[in-house]
Amino acid sequence: MRFFLFVSVVQSILLFGHWFLYRTLVPFFGVTHPAKLWTLRVAMGLLSLSLIGSSFFSFRYSNLLARTLYTASVSWLGILYLLFLASLLAWTVYGLMRLFHLPMDRRTLIIVLFGIALIGSLYGFINAGIIRINTVSLPIPNLPVAWEGKTAVWISDVHLGQVRNHRFAQRITGMIQDLKPDIVFIGGDLYDGGEAMDLHHMVEPLSRLTPPLGVYFVTGNHEEFYDNRPYINAVRGAGIRVLNYEKVEIDGLQIIGVGYRDSRNQKQFRAILQKLEIDRQKPSLLLKHVPIDLEIVRDQGISAQISGHTHQGQVFLFRFITSKIYKGYDYGLKRFGDLLVFTSSGAGTWGPPMRLDTNPEIVVIKLSGKVKRTSTRDLPINSFA
Repeated sequence: MRFFLFVSVVQSILLFGHWFLYRTLVPFFGVTHPAKLWTLRVAMGLLSLSLIGSSFFSFRYSNLLARTLYTASVSWLGILYLLFLASLLAWTVYGLMRLFHLPMDRRTLIIVLFGIALIGSLYGFINAGIIRINTVSLPIPNLPVAWEGKTAVWISDVHLGQVRNHRFAQRITGMIQDLKPDIVFIGGDLYDGGEAMDLHHMVEPLSRLTPPLGVYFVTGNHEEFYDNRPYINAVRGAGIRVLNYEKVEIDGLQIIGVGYRDSRNQKQFRAILQKLEIDRQKPSLLLKHVPIDLEIVRDQGISAQISGHTHQGQVFLFRFITSKIYKGYDYGLKRFGDLLVFTSSGAGTWGPPMRLDTNPEIVVIKLSGKVKRTSTRDLPINSFA
């Protein structure tokens, strides 16, 4: 019932968005011919159904047709969002012009605004394929001497699926190998969901990562929609250790991994951390997909938490929503009392394969006593690889 309710809400929003776009196109472009009006209505109707339809299709099948339909529908979703904003602005400007009795050519106005929206869409698609390598210095108290000078790589929200797949994983792997980290952390949403895909083939390139201290993975919400076992088995098959509510100690540093599902419940999350018997006298690092319930983490004496999930909003204006939802911990390195919290914007995309006002990234973590965060270089990646 919850699933059907969710689908109904999404479809209702899509119908409204396409209806509003239709109600903008007709008057601003002066469309009056019956055949053109009928064609426009049919086109808007089909486009409004494309996302849900292609999503169901891609969940059951993994082939060129499914991939093409899904990629086209989610790409259109991103374009629609910007056209919707342009339509809102057009009606606002037109209303003000009429209010003050100023001359206004509606056709010219909508052409300009839609042109900006389409250029913004193109930029978003391109920007989503340029993965930044960002460096963050993480000052952890009582850091063992053995960890001085060592680096970790954090990747999250890769979203391997119908849009990005094996080739994207190859490129991500190559970039990480070039960084020569001592340890690699994968922070959930490695997959985009849908078991019809060859999960083992998708993640196979990551098996080539051989940092001296290992590769560790925690699940995100996209691995937990249904049965998480196929995803976990594929990750383990690539030689990656899954930290499923576990603690490992490496050279005096406690590394803790908590999966998404049980960490959503505060009572269960607190009980999981207490059961792990974290040594407060030793430094500790928590890998957790979502940057919430920070007070629980802080109260357990954990030194630092690394998260993802938020995408920093991913597209224009949504970063303000994520900032509000996650109380300012949606991106970057910040403190929550004695707890250090770092949240990454992620390497991939969910939904529209575009990035506007945010950047995809792979994060190099240097364990140090001095906080410093810089962007070191930009490397292009094919968004649809």
